[in-house]
Parts: sequence; structure tokens; C-alpha cells
Amino acid sequence: MNMESLLQDTAALYPEKTALIFDDHQICYRDLDRFVDALAAHFQTLGAGKGDKIALALGNGPEFVIAYFAALRIGTVAVTLNIMSTAYELQHLLEDSDAKILVAGESQAKRYETVAATLPQCKTLISAAGWKPGSPFYDIVHTGAGTAAPPALGRDDAAVMIYTAGLTGKPMGAVLTYKNLGTQAELLRTICNGTSADRALAAIPFFHSFGASVNLLSPLAIGGSVVLMNRFTVEGLLAAIQKERVTYITGVPRLFLAMLFSEKLKDYDLGSLRFGITGGSAMPPELFAEFTKHLGIPVLEGYGLTETSPCCIFTHPDRPQKPGSIGTPLPGVAAKIVDDAGREAAPGVTGELAVLGDVVMQGYYKNDAATAEVIRDGWLYTGDLAHSDEEGYIFLDGVKKRMIITSGFNVYPREVEMILDMHPAVASSRVEGQKDLMRGEIVKAVIVRKPGFPVDDKEILQHCRQYLSAYKVPREVVFEV
Repeated sequence: MNMESLLQDTAALYPEKTALIFDDHQICYRDLDRFVDALAAHFQTLGAGKGDKIALALGNGPEFVIAYFAALRIGTVAVTLNIMSTAYELQHLLEDSDAKILVAGESQAKRYETVAATLPQCKTLISAAGWKPGSPFYDIVHTGAGTAAPPALGRDDAAVMIYTAGLTGKPMGAVLTYKNLGTQAELLRTICNGTSADRALAAIPFFHSFGASVNLLSPLAIGGSVVLMNRFTVEGLLAAIQKERVTYITGVPRLFLAMLFSEKLKDYDLGSLRFGITGGSAMPPELFAEFTKHLGIPVLEGYGLTETSPCCIFTHPDRPQKPGSIGTPLPGVAAKIVDDAGREAAPGVTGELAVLGDVVMQGYYKNDAATAEVIRDGWLYTGDLAHSDEEGYIFLDGVKKRMIITSGFNVYPREVEMILDMHPAVASSRVEGQKDLMRGEIVKAVIVRKPGFPVDDKEILQHCRQYLSAYKVPREVVFEV
């Protein structure tokens, strides 16, 4: 897959075919390619060139798709930021990434403006205030007359940077190359027998590596259509599947559980669906048969990390599915289970899961030490505990690193503890995961108060919301005497 020209190649094959569907709008491949070229040329007039960083703080609208491919077209690195980031988090992400330009939605732009004066490099904001005339983004892509001048690009050049939680408390930027993205663009075609007739429902955020992989790169690589969802409700999801004749959906377990338990499920025609893909956190094995029974489709499970682009292991639809297994490695990916001494474990023996192949990231931005900790001799050590069986199927057994996975998002307890400890009434804190059916885990905080400093859970949660994205904020606060 030639990632450097993916969109141009698809637009040449299917110029009039619908690429994006959102609200009451549709954008065909010809127009999408034209919009991308106009924005890419505009980026170049702002001085952006190969290797420079362009940050995107955008929801699942056409703006994200256009900005993402525009950044790739001129060899800049698209830094995809979580739109839930607070101003405090955004300041770190923009400064650490060395981003020169920020493309942001209205609420994200307001947060940027509160910290812009402190940022040494990111001085240019392009606001995306809706898909309508008058929005700076809309006007640029519709009226821009320039033509982008793409530089020479190679498979090993940096293409995207995605921030992932760090053990030390500060997120780190995982740098993915054009080669890495190419492995994900092939998924729908090679694993799921995808064709240009497929329609993806983009319910997972594109800023999440999983969403960009299965709901953006994969369908656009084969001329499929993407139905964009920027606001999620279960009934809205079911209605979109019926109206747009969606052929596959991808989501964290919580999405599928919400569909399964919805009283509205029987009211919608979901006959267009061919399959579903779940990932981000483990799905209870006993529920897969329930999905097939009530939704009428097989639900496949993918496994990966931001550091592996993300998908590296999959339950292939043409092979038997084993309860509790995340499947087998993708073509071109090797996996092994190793003990603490680095020796490969026998089938049935639990150890750390490591993967090798073109899916493995280039490294963490400006952090060679952290990169060396996880990539050794080309193998990416995932920090997940697993075992394999005699046929090479892999089963997850837990995590080696201290981490919480909630609704598909990774939360490192140390980051939350650092924020809790900033509160003047907190003497010490401990953050842990608590099992939850819908979210997999929730964040729980255990706090010791300082003597003479009364504080309740509401004040603690208000403090956390000022500094942390919503999914990192504890859902339960307990005080120890």
C-alpha cells in the first residue's frame, strides 16, 4: 500500500463515489482530494514543510479527514490530539510535539487561546467552526486556489504522532511512519474481504489510533464510504446504520454492549451489516455469541497498541474463533511470549507479549530512553501478559505495567495521582482500576487528607476536571483515615 498517495489513487479510481457522509452532506472522492490539496497548499504558505508538526484537535467531521491527509500530502507530521484534553493537557501536548500549526474545533480553539501565549512555537490557529461558509477552515478548502507541492516521501518517514499515556505521568508521542500506516490501510481488504461497496460507521474518534485505522485508512484505501458520527447515542448509531446501509461497525466493548442492551435494538433494520470489530479493551468472551444471536453478525476482536499502529493481532473471520482469544498475528507480524529473562515461553505459560513487524512504531518523540525500554532488537514489548496455545492463538492474562483501560482509553495511575497531589488538602493518593461491565474498568482514587484540611469528593472531582480529560477523572473517590 502506497500511503504517500493513498487518497489520490482512490480518487483516480472512484472520482464520483461518495467518500464521506455526515449530517445531510456527502463528499465524493474527487472533491475530497481537491479539499485536501487546497489545505495542503495553505499549510505550505504558512511555512509548513516536511517533518514539521501540525496538530489536529478535531472531532469526527470532514475537517479531521481533510486536515489529516493534507498534513500527510506535504510530508508534515499530523499530531492527532484527544479533543477531551483540558487547556492544561493541551499546553503540554502542543509544546512537547513542537507543533507549529493547530487545526481545532471551536471548544478546542478556546482552550488553546488560554495557553497560546506560553507556547514557543504553536502560533498559528485554523479554526473549524462547522462545515459552513464563514468557518475559516471551510473557506480555506473551498476557495484556496493553490496547488500543493509534495516533497519526496519514503516509507520510513514520520507521518503521524499520537500521544499515549506514560508511566512517568506525562503522555509521550508515539511516532508512526508511512510504512506503519500502510499496514492498517490493508486491514479491511485483506482480513475482512472488504470492497468499495463497504460503508464504515465512524463512531470511534479518529484521534484514537484504532479509529483512524479501521474507520478511516482502511475504507478510504479501497474506495469505501465513511459515515461520520461526532456525537454518540445508541439510538443515533442504530438509526445511522439503517439509514446509510452501514456494512460494518467498529467500537470498544461498551458500544456493542450498549447496542445489545438497548430496548430500541428491535426497532431498526440492521440487515446491511456484515460484521463488527471490537477492540481497545477485552470483551467478555461469553458475549460474542450473544452479539451473533441478537445482531445477526460475527463480531471480530482486534488487539493492538498505539505503538503498533495499532492493530497487530486479529480474530480472522476465515479461521475458528476460540473463546477468550484475541486471535493470531496479522500477516507480516510475528508475536512471542517471553518470561522475565527474555526466554520464549512454552504454549500455555504466561509471559509478556512482544510483537515484531512493520506495525512497530518508529519510537517515542524526543525520548530515546523510553523507546529503548519498549523496543529491543526490533521487538515491541507490549507490557501485556498473555499465553498462547499449540495453534498460535493468543490469550490475554492481564497487564505487567500499572495501567487502567476505561472505555478503550489507557489511563496511567501516576498521571492522575500527580494531579490529585496538587490539591492543597491531599496528603497522598493512590489510583487504581475497578472492574466495570460497560467500561471494562473505572478510575478509583483513594485519598489521605492533610490534617486540618477538610475536603469532600465533589471538590476533588472538580479539581481533577480542571486538569484532566473526562475519561481520566476518577468515578469513585474514597478517603482513608
